[in-house]
Amino acid sequence: MDSFQQLPSLCCEIQTIRAKNIDFKSTGQLFVRSYISAGNNSKIRINSKEISPNSDLIWNDSTSLDCSGSLDSVDKLMQGNVVFELRWRNTVSILGRIGGSQLLGRAEVPWKSVFESPNMELEKWVVMISKSRRRVHDEGAKPPMVQISMKIRAPVEPKTAERRRTRTAKWNECGCEDGVCESCADYDIFAIGAALEGF
Repeated sequence: MDSFQQLPSLCCEIQTIRAKNIDFKSTGQLFVRSYISAGNNSKIRINSKEISPNSDLIWNDSTSLDCSGSLDSVDKLMQGNVVFELRWRNTVSILGRIGGSQLLGRAEVPWKSVFESPNMELEKWVVMISKSRRRVHDEGAKPPMVQISMKIRAPVEPKTAERRRTRTAKWNECGCEDGVCESCADYDIFAIGAALEGF
């Protein structure tokens, strides 16, 4: 059990926020599928909630994953990409069944860009590149885009939280409630930086 507690750990959050430039009117539903590398050539597949293509195209859908493993596995995560796919699912049942989804566009975002961004947070619009003949927009229109957010955090160890609470209770200089300093975000960055120095 002690060896498990020594493993590096990161909390990764992926958020699908909204889409724009989608000229796709249909009776089906749109969603974003994300693929995250899980090592050993396997991937984690995450689907956002489904929305109507005739809606305001807002998901505000997020997923958090706690990733732990060897320094090598965390390093492989850092070198990998998250794949985002804009997909459409026909909601009209055929013979009592609803079929699979169709890929409308795809984009990749490297984790490295998140690690290198301020506070290890990245929010951006990604262009969905079509891999099929099915058009999501007119030839003269802008390509479809999806706004995503990616964050990486190091979880706070319980002993560290106790130390912060004790120190704040003694000094009581920052004015945070419940004896826990909320303005010390630098600690998380320091902890992640210390963990990454092993790479």
